[in-house]
Amino acid sequence: MDEHDDALLRAVCAPPEAVGLRVDAWLAAIWPDLSRARVQGLIGQGQLTADGTVVNAAREKVRAGATYRLVLPPPAPAAPEPEDLPLTIMHEDDHLLVINKAAGMAMHPAPGAMRSTLVNAVLFHCRSDLSGIGGVARPGIVHRIDKDTTGLVIVAKNDVAHTGLAKQFAKHTIDRVYYAITRGAPRPKNGVITTRIARSSADRKKMAVLADASTAGKEAETHYWTIEAFGQQEGAPAGHGAAALVECKLKTGRTHQIRVHLAHIGAPLIGDQVYGKMRGLKAAGAQAEQADEAARAFPRQALHAAVLGFIHPAYGEPMRFEAPLPQDMQDLLTPLRKL
Repeated sequence: MDEHDDALLRAVCAPPEAVGLRVDAWLAAIWPDLSRARVQGLIGQGQLTADGTVVNAAREKVRAGATYRLVLPPPAPAAPEPEDLPLTIMHEDDHLLVINKAAGMAMHPAPGAMRSTLVNAVLFHCRSDLSGIGGVARPGIVHRIDKDTTGLVIVAKNDVAHTGLAKQFAKHTIDRVYYAITRGAPRPKNGVITTRIARSSADRKKMAVLADASTAGKEAETHYWTIEAFGQQEGAPAGHGAAALVECKLKTGRTHQIRVHLAHIGAPLIGDQVYGKMRGLKAAGAQAEQADEAARAFPRQALHAAVLGFIHPAYGEPMRFEAPLPQDMQDLLTPLRKL
């Protein structure tokens, strides 16, 4: 059997206008279902030839009239196992899924937690309809939300969707709106938080706002609006709410961005055991004890990915989805509204 029998072979002759371009950029442009990173990876594996000679570097310039042949190996077997887990699917077509993720479900397997993830569930749901993505037969996780955050995520079914969605995320054109319930109300009530975020030097599992706005870390921008403020902070000047329901819109999408940013302005998420310094509320009034108990008992960070808008990567149509506030967050609001 020929070594390429199970692989896909693509061939193209370089036109005069392509001469002098980087070969990886040129191939990614003429084959848009392949990302530039994917082409670079294949070149690194020796899968690209020009007139029969292996192309050794992605930065090599296109040669006039040369015939380029690119071998795409068959997808490698998926490491995660399919699992029959419940999924709330908001939309599905041949290219992608939009899922309303439940609290407690990690996005993908990781060392020590290889089962019961969104990837395991999608592998079972899609079965043979799932194409290879990036050389691996598994769902295309284009973006992530934390294990204990609820709400909307997109999963790509093939390279066309994966590449198209990844470009939109990179250009920050995806519309993402979250709802958060905070301990303390943000001040000012509405605003934009712009910082640089990096791994904490004290704890590598945490992210931190950098005091020095240098080139270190990554720029992070969050727009927020206070929808409701609840009660009064005990011992604080008038107008300092004990808690709030806050809408956040992401311009960028850094790890833990909303959690870090709201904690940075003194309004950490209720239930956030990483970025919240205490579990309860500092509320004044007759209903303070009940609200404090509800906040202390809340088992996760009170954060929900409520809105997701994007351009369909295959059809070019605008798509927008909304997921209602989950029941546990609705239940938390009940005692807060009595403050």
